[in-house]
Amino acid sequence: MLDVTINITTEELRKSAVQFKKQLLAMPVIGARRTLMHMTGRPGVRGRQVVGEMSGDAQFGPYSNSRKDTDQPKITPRTLETFLGSVIKDFDPNEVWQTVYGSLISQGEGLKNVDIARAVLSLLAAKLGKNLNMSIWDAVRNANGTTTKDLFNGFDTITGTEITAGNIAAAKGNYLLLSEAITSSNAVDVLKSIYRTASDELQEEKVKLYIPRYVYNAYVDDYQQTVGSVPYNTKFEKTFVEGSNDLCELVPLASKKNSKYIHMSTQSNMLYGYGNGLGEKIEVDRFSSFVLTYAATLYFGVEFESISKERLLVAELPTV
Repeated sequence: MLDVTINITTEELRKSAVQFKKQLLAMPVIGARRTLMHMTGRPGVRGRQVVGEMSGDAQFGPYSNSRKDTDQPKITPRTLETFLGSVIKDFDPNEVWQTVYGSLISQGEGLKNVDIARAVLSLLAAKLGKNLNMSIWDAVRNANGTTTKDLFNGFDTITGTEITAGNIAAAKGNYLLLSEAITSSNAVDVLKSIYRTASDELQEEKVKLYIPRYVYNAYVDDYQQTVGSVPYNTKFEKTFVEGSNDLCELVPLASKKNSKYIHMSTQSNMLYGYGNGLGEKIEVDRFSSFVLTYAATLYFGVEFESISKERLLVAELPTV
């Protein structure tokens, strides 16, 4: 192994924080990519941004030079709200350097102090991203809280609020209460029933079925038992709901682990907003011997663009 001497200083870390500010502030979002890759990002959102869908009708009729369509389009607004979060964390640079040094040493003589300084800050930001990933669904906004789950309202929290308000309901065609728990004996039928409960318009779209991983495991096990060795069953892993013509993608997520909801929606309807460096900061400083302080602020929040039956179906798991 090539011997490379690393002598990183607090000042180099400060310079890297300034030089790579935008990239480093994006790291928590990148760290949550296992979930967010199935959603649509809105960068540059600080506070509130009105989103929503426009509905209305327009039709050809038999030719007439006097008939005029007077129906006005209707916009159903929703608000994507991001909240400013902060972190102040003391860390021992020696411990972090040892963690990243092994992966950087292969760069040999090309390895510069600035490389490892950036890697140190990236590692800290990535750890923030892991917690962000696990909060996408069940976060509940609490201005007096101290964790990522207190920063914003997650999709499940928003869903629960809309169900209580009657805006997500069976009568509106965007809600289904399941009558039985999902197991390896019924998963195929249950997920097929969820898909077929959706509106015809939603079934004609490319959609994603956001599910806990245990539901996915139950589905593939049940599929093998139900379908067996028919010619088209060529592999154990399953990507789409059976009978959806490959339009409904199965999306098992660790972040959905304790969720009581299954969401079926288009990727474009699942929005997350972040500041993209606007009004955000990242700083590194020394306030005591041997220990540095990492401080950063970041805007983040999620929202459905629409909860209409043409864009969303929520299936609620039964209470055990």
